[in-house]
Amino acid sequence: MFGFYSLLKKCRKAERQRRHIAGFTTLELLIAVAIAAILAALAAPSFTTMIANQRAKNVASELFASLLRARSEALARNTSVTLSPKTGNWQNGWRIVDPTNTDKFLDDQNMTSGATITGPVSVVYTGTGRIQGSSVPMFVIKSMAGSTPTYQCVSVELSGRPYMQAASSC
Repeated sequence: MFGFYSLLKKCRKAERQRRHIAGFTTLELLIAVAIAAILAALAAPSFTTMIANQRAKNVASELFASLLRARSEALARNTSVTLSPKTGNWQNGWRIVDPTNTDKFLDDQNMTSGATITGPVSVVYTGTGRIQGSSVPMFVIKSMAGSTPTYQCVSVELSGRPYMQAASSC
């Protein structure tokens, strides 16, 4: 019997020691939170740059898709199709006007926020899918990450094929 009580006493002592060792102290927890806060503060500028870069890419991709759609419609209809900004400013969005019914739009993009767009007055595709005129349309999309600008450029060859690249000029 004596051996059983001695064994039970040793088990209880070991259990108390395990309970005392398990867990974190308040000081350890505060140090871990402080390290996490410092790492988050270091990562924040990278995230703002990434967000601005992604915003510029999204606007450029939408504009690129609209240019492809305008060219496709011009080829399918064998007539001129125009991509133009809403109310004279690309910031307000853009439209592809239906050539058979000017009150109807084939594509209607809304205003862009957080990015500025500079571009031509309009882009006109002929029925052959080529650009009307002799100048190459270029769009520069700029998004800011703090004081650092991020650029995307969308240009269209005279053959009508659009291109997109990360650059401040085409």
